[in-house]
Amino acid sequence: MTDLVTRPPAEATPRAQTHTLFAQTMGYVAATAALFALGAYLGRDLSGGVGIVAFLAALGTLIGMQYASSRSVQLTVGLLGAFGLLLGLTVAPTFAYYAGMDPQALWQAGGATALFIAGFGAAGYATRRDLTALSRIGFWALVGLIGFGIVLIFLQIPHGALIYSILGLVIFAALTAVDFQRLRNSTDISAAPLLAASIFLDILNVFQFFLQILSGEEV
Repeated sequence: MTDLVTRPPAEATPRAQTHTLFAQTMGYVAATAALFALGAYLGRDLSGGVGIVAFLAALGTLIGMQYASSRSVQLTVGLLGAFGLLLGLTVAPTFAYYAGMDPQALWQAGGATALFIAGFGAAGYATRRDLTALSRIGFWALVGLIGFGIVLIFLQIPHGALIYSILGLVIFAALTAVDFQRLRNSTDISAAPLLAASIFLDILNVFQFFLQILSGEEV
């Protein structure tokens, strides 16, 4: 009888771990966003060539996180911070252009992104339906979108950039829901940096798609 009163339910520990993981992951997302903003500010006068180098370095840190995650949480977190900073340097010239030419589009894209991520993230976190199949579909759809983007470089398709951005938002709606379901289903605290990197990439891509739509640029 005493045991039934004093011992918490069997699901209490996993649930507490899930809540801790959620808080830690979102904290990492916020810190990565702050470093991203710092990188975008520091790199506002950099050339496009430096941005390419920063992108390749950011890709390297992302790959490094995959290997470091099973060895050192501290190293993985450090690589996540470097990833955010380098991505900020990568997009700095583009953001500086919009800040000078159409600053309103930046604010509108930021607001639309916040609502988008909150909506689809909440849907993914709340649903009990397994979204694993949606993850695979989203991955291959993203590969197709990259191919479509390459085609747009060489061919003039009417409203091609708009179509590209809308398709991108559809794909990342699915991927955002999947990532937040992974966040709910996992209890491994060491997975927080990798989950944060994935969610931050969702946010960044959605922001860029909205920015292109709202600015009306055929980029």
